[in-house]
Amino acid sequence: MTLPAAENGSIECRDLSYRYPGASVDALHSIDLTFEQGRLYSLLGRNGSGKSTLAMCLSGLLLPSRGSVTSVGYDTRDESGEDDTDIRGRLGIVFQDPDTQMVAMSVEEEVAFGPENLGLKRDTIRSRVESVLDRVGIEELRTRQPLRLSQGQKQLTAIAGALAMEPSFLISDESTSMLDHASRSRIVELFKGLRDEGMGVIHVTHFIGEAVGADHVVVLDAGRVALQGPPAEVLSDPERLVALGLEPLPVTSVAAELKRRGFEVPAGILHGKELLAWLRG
Repeated sequence: MTLPAAENGSIECRDLSYRYPGASVDALHSIDLTFEQGRLYSLLGRNGSGKSTLAMCLSGLLLPSRGSVTSVGYDTRDESGEDDTDIRGRLGIVFQDPDTQMVAMSVEEEVAFGPENLGLKRDTIRSRVESVLDRVGIEELRTRQPLRLSQGQKQLTAIAGALAMEPSFLISDESTSMLDHASRSRIVELFKGLRDEGMGVIHVTHFIGEAVGADHVVVLDAGRVALQGPPAEVLSDPERLVALGLEPLPVTSVAAELKRRGFEVPAGILHGKELLAWLRG
């Protein structure tokens, strides 16, 4: 699968704030973040922290109340409509409930829906559909009705539909939250592969284990950036994560307890096998 290189391969938030109509407080407060193509980001936070609101602002589905979002070179506040197709072609988004995204009678028709709306030629659409069905691993589902699939299969179909538009960025808004562990793991591994192929992936999740393989982790709290940095830095402080309403990794809790008991545990341990290797010395 060949991914396009954006002229400006980043999404930039500058002093981004958003308030829902009728609300008395902002859902997002003065967010300054940059997301680069070719990197995998995990966006964490308790319910109501602003994760989904930020995801929709990044994709242009919500426009800033104050500040700006520039996605792959396009200002999302530009309401002229001239850049709508360019932005939709550069940014793919999948949501928590795949049923809300299904519009076609078969998986292959569902995957083709986005490229068709971009006005691409039939041969190009067919080629893209074949490519993403193979990339996502759902070739055998091509003639199935999307709404008769398992939740994991539906989510893979939604992701395939987003990828068929060959975006520079894929935004996953809690796309694994309704899935079993095996399906979640499969999708997270897919995100890592897309990152390795040059796509920017922003994965919104409340499962901290899914953030371990990210390049950069952002934790939101009450609409503000509370923590950000590499996983080994952000995820290795269980007390801070608990204070932010998140459940820390078991291995970091064990490592923290060992430190309290006087052991010089190396910083940044996120895997049980790393801790075991240190204990065995």
